[in-house]
Amino acid sequence: MIYAIDMSRRFLLGLAALLSFSGLRALDFTGLSHAAVEIRPEASSGLEAVYVVSGDDAAARIVYTASTGQVRWYRFSTLGGAYAEEIVAEHDGVRWSVPFAGEDMGYIIEDGTSRHCYWIVDYSKHRFVVSSLVAALAEDCGRTLLAVDGEAGPIPYYSINGRRMDISRELKLSYNTLRFDEPAFAYTQMPAEDVLAGISGSTAIAAPLCNTAFSLEGDRFLRAWGEAESMESEYYTTVAVEAETKATSSHEPADNEQGSADESALGGSAPCEIRFEAAVTDAALFTEWQISRSAEFDMVDNSYSELAFDYTFTESGTTYVRFVANNAAGDCEFVGTTYEVFIGESKLEIPNAFSPEASPGVNDEWKVSYKSLTSFECHIFNRWGTCLYSSKEPSEGWDGKYRGKFVPAGVYYYVIKATGADGVKYNRAGDINIINFTGSGTSSDSGTQE
Repeated sequence: MIYAIDMSRRFLLGLAALLSFSGLRALDFTGLSHAAVEIRPEASSGLEAVYVVSGDDAAARIVYTASTGQVRWYRFSTLGGAYAEEIVAEHDGVRWSVPFAGEDMGYIIEDGTSRHCYWIVDYSKHRFVVSSLVAALAEDCGRTLLAVDGEAGPIPYYSINGRRMDISRELKLSYNTLRFDEPAFAYTQMPAEDVLAGISGSTAIAAPLCNTAFSLEGDRFLRAWGEAESMESEYYTTVAVEAETKATSSHEPADNEQGSADESALGGSAPCEIRFEAAVTDAALFTEWQISRSAEFDMVDNSYSELAFDYTFTESGTTYVRFVANNAAGDCEFVGTTYEVFIGESKLEIPNAFSPEASPGVNDEWKVSYKSLTSFECHIFNRWGTCLYSSKEPSEGWDGKYRGKFVPAGVYYYVIKATGADGVKYNRAGDINIINFTGSGTSSDSGTQE
């Protein structure tokens, strides 16, 4: 028998159920062929628990074990607890029960001064049944649409104030995709699994990065009851394009070369060789490294289709490098990180004294200090015009020897011609003093810098 409740009673019952329940108390069930699955609902629902029962047993009963002798049961629909109706419960000592109504319903149990609120779902009305699974391209290249024909959406339940909420079915979606292996710097195929709350019509997921079939297994309740079902899609051809890139400088500054103040920055002193590498996913059929003096890449000065290549930077200023990849149709594009390579302006400083014999390891080699020189030629003479040393590498220095022996202390002369990455031309000439004590200085050379 069901008893109606007047409006003031309804309001007080709904408000009390929402705001005041003391202690969590579980329900029991009898007469079920499968154990009920208990779900912890959102706290804002005002419910202590949601139970999903198989719903295929007419003799099933809902059982509550009381803490007092005064127990009253109420049942409410999607309208919420304010519209609850009192129902008659049977009891055997402290165990009170009502028949399961075979409908999705809410229950409020007054146990003395405490109230407990629940929602019970009849799973037979929401059973996971899928007759087809279709994977299709989404408008966004990075997403794939999954569509099902059947019942696979989230299962609704209702809060004590009548607000709809959803139970996740925890559908298992299995497929293959690619994952980036950083140590190997390559993409490798591996299985993937997503957990979906449900699919109502269609839902978008992150696109797999390789061709694959999708398998959908459902749901958490059928798995709990040992009756899980699955459906597999036809083979899906991926269009999603991803890539990983890196840039590594192989240029190790010489001890007399002025490099970049930021060791993590690319570039510094020219000539500077940098290796660029890219790893791509299966759908990336067209690849290109682009080199530009414009950060917007309004004009591409050089391009390379290889995934890996070496490039030597010889011009001062900032150069921008990026990697671009496209799928076969050209409608899915990947644009990678823009690398900024800065080459500083050229510099050339020339010492005028050193002591090759008097102070081993300290100022015992004559070297210029330089930055961003793309060509260099140096000759050192004695006062009779004999060439004692020649070099085309600014990183090299003169050890004060001629034909394996140290030359005498005195004044010697250098002539240097060089070109900077910024186009500056150096024509320098000056004297070098070889002394028998530690000393250093800066040459007051004669010459030109254009």
